[in-house]
Amino acid sequence: MNISPSLHTLVLATGAAVALIAATSPVSAADAPKPLRVLLLTGGCCHDYPAQMDILKKGLEARANVIVDQIHSDDGSTKPPLAILGNPEYAKGYDLVIHDECGADINDPATVLGVLKPHRDGIPGVNLHCAMHCYRIGNPGDPVTLGTPHGYWFEYLGLQSSGHGPQLPIEINFTNQASPIAKGLSNWTTINEEHYNNIHVFDTARPIADGVQVILNRDRKPVRTNDFVVAWANEYGAKKTKVFSTTIGHNNATVSDPRYLDLVTHGVLWATGHLQEDGTPAPGYGPGGK
Repeated sequence: MNISPSLHTLVLATGAAVALIAATSPVSAADAPKPLRVLLLTGGCCHDYPAQMDILKKGLEARANVIVDQIHSDDGSTKPPLAILGNPEYAKGYDLVIHDECGADINDPATVLGVLKPHRDGIPGVNLHCAMHCYRIGNPGDPVTLGTPHGYWFEYLGLQSSGHGPQLPIEINFTNQASPIAKGLSNWTTINEEHYNNIHVFDTARPIADGVQVILNRDRKPVRTNDFVVAWANEYGAKKTKVFSTTIGHNNATVSDPRYLDLVTHGVLWATGHLQEDGTPAPGYGPGGK
């Protein structure tokens, strides 16, 4: 069948219009990026976790296309009965796990390996504040031999810390401006916060920010200055699992500080591969899926 020149022109014009509409139409819900599924673990000693877990959930979900599920224990001891313990498959179906628990006396090697299994299998992790002092096997200040139970948790973190000083302001300085995690973030000074020491920074870890805290005596005069890494990125295990950690985050006012929540959000997006080199979320993973 022959098509007349005028009809042929109409067909081409209609096809072009349809293509233009398709190109400029909003992406359907079915085609939109799925939210990242994040598992937040809280509970244990020394912190207001019932408040902080909701501050974190609300803050992260407002800043990125994520859905945060919570597993929480009201137990305030150093050995809280976290629901994940004894279940190495606890992170199945999640894109990332945030460890914000505080259980220094959870020290059975098999149990600790169970907590680490998802990360050994490649599921990224983010670790906040007291997570650095969890799952201690042996003296936390002793030198680490790679591959031994004493080093299990420290190797995952990429940094070994054994304790902290008094609660005083910490001046946070982003020292690694080349890291996407630091892009768009500004230095700031916290309220009174605990400053965690650095016993050893592993070769797999890349420091992102340092914290400077001036220690005062009883007369409020400076006696020394502690300068420790407070935020870093690590590659863990054979799969080079991405792991972000920050030692900041003891008090509710710090956890709810927009600057802190921005830092944690950058860590979440970086660890899951959804942070661009300029420090902005990948398309579809910003606030509201933008």
